[in-house]
Amino acid sequence: MTTNAKPGQLSVGNVKENWTGDARFYEYTNAADPIGSGIISPIPAKEFEPELYNSGETRIEMLDLSKELGTNYPATSPSLLAHFIHIKAGDLIKTEPNATSELYYIISGAGSTETNGKVINWKKGDFLTLPSGSLSIHTATEDTTIYYILDTPLLDYLGVKATEARFAPTLYTAEQAKAHLDEVANAPDAHLKNRISILLNNQNFDQTLTITHVLWAMFGIVPVGSNQAPHSHKSVALDFVAYAAPGTYTLVGDQIDPDSQKIIDPIRIDWVTGKAFVTPPGLWHSHHNESGEAAYIIPIQDAGLQTYLRTLDIQFTHYDQ
Repeated sequence: MTTNAKPGQLSVGNVKENWTGDARFYEYTNAADPIGSGIISPIPAKEFEPELYNSGETRIEMLDLSKELGTNYPATSPSLLAHFIHIKAGDLIKTEPNATSELYYIISGAGSTETNGKVINWKKGDFLTLPSGSLSIHTATEDTTIYYILDTPLLDYLGVKATEARFAPTLYTAEQAKAHLDEVANAPDAHLKNRISILLNNQNFDQTLTITHVLWAMFGIVPVGSNQAPHSHKSVALDFVAYAAPGTYTLVGDQIDPDSQKIIDPIRIDWVTGKAFVTPPGLWHSHHNESGEAAYIIPIQDAGLQTYLRTLDIQFTHYDQ
């Protein structure tokens, strides 16, 4: 700063700031693909066992991978944060997140949610979505566990607050979901489908066909003896195993054998009822059931956002089961 100040007098000068201090420049090929080059943190295929949440005191267990993802805020994927909620009978938990979308899957138990003056009753197997601005009190009438997904990391990354509710609170009952899934599973051509599943949709999102404008939710069955062909997509899947017997598993890998159309050197994730696991984006994955019972899976993704951006890029392979 330059000044002509004299003793005993005030003087106004000009402050010269260096606004170029944060500027950097890269040659194109050195910076065009920070994912492929490994500069950006990879998303791990992380597993979370049911013992993390299915007993003990009333609490929320955050499935936080911020260390692995290199964020300074909680995150399970770059845009989503998963939790397990355990509420003992007669207890309550309050939530008021900075999120555009909240999704609850009732793993066990029953109770109600009071949100912004409205009361919604729920039970085992129900799905519930709440919009931004939801100040909620969740009360359990019996011991309850919940799988809980938010898009708070997306808002944290953007540095914004959710200010507009894009949909009303919506309940998808267990009976409705199971009836629609049974209809798909019992169709004559079910054995020809890559995935036997239903997608949950809110009528406000008739272009993305997703449960909210950010979130995507599937309820699927893996029949006994089935080997579902590999597929991939650019959204991260936060998978929850609603039910599985030993011998059900997912294979995950980054390459497909061109002849067999199977995953080369995959990692294996064994399904356990009540378990959650992360399927990283862009990797091939296939589901297999070598048990004697049908298995049920609930993947939650940010595919509402990805579909709106036209970047989901879902791909399938096919081989004989």
